[in-house]
Amino acid sequence: MADLTDDQLDAAEARGRLARLREPRAASARYDRVAGRVMVELTNGCTFGFPARLAQGLETATDTQLAAVEILGAGYGLHWEELDVDLSIPGLTAGLLGTKAHMARHAGRATSPAKAAAARANGAKGGRPKLARTG
Repeated sequence: MADLTDDQLDAAEARGRLARLREPRAASARYDRVAGRVMVELTNGCTFGFPARLAQGLETATDTQLAAVEILGAGYGLHWEELDVDLSIPGLTAGLLGTKAHMARHAGRATSPAKAAAARANGAKGGRPKLARTG
C-alpha cells in the first residue's frame, strides 16, 4: 500500500470531522431490564431504545450480560464483550438489528390476538383471496 500524502490525510480528517457532525453517535447506553430494551442517548440529545432480544447476538443473553453494554470508537457502536457482539449506531438508528439474513428471519413475526383472529377467519374462508384481475 502506498504511503498517504499530507493532502490525503487532511482530506480523511475533514471527512471524519464531518461524519462526527452528521452521523448519530452514542453518548451513553444502558440496558433497561423492566422494558427489555437497550436505551441509547445520542450526542445530539436524542434518545432511542430497541428490544434487546430482537438484535442479532443478543437473543438469548441474560439481563446481566445485556447490562454490560459498552460504547465503541467515538460512539459509533455498542459492544458486549462476553457475548462478542457489536452493533453499529447508524445501523440501529435505521432500524437494522443485524444482518439481512437475521432481519429476514424476524420479518412478520409480530403476533397479537387480532392478528391470530384474522388469520383464523381468513383460513375459515379458504385462505387469502385471489387478486382481482383487471383488463
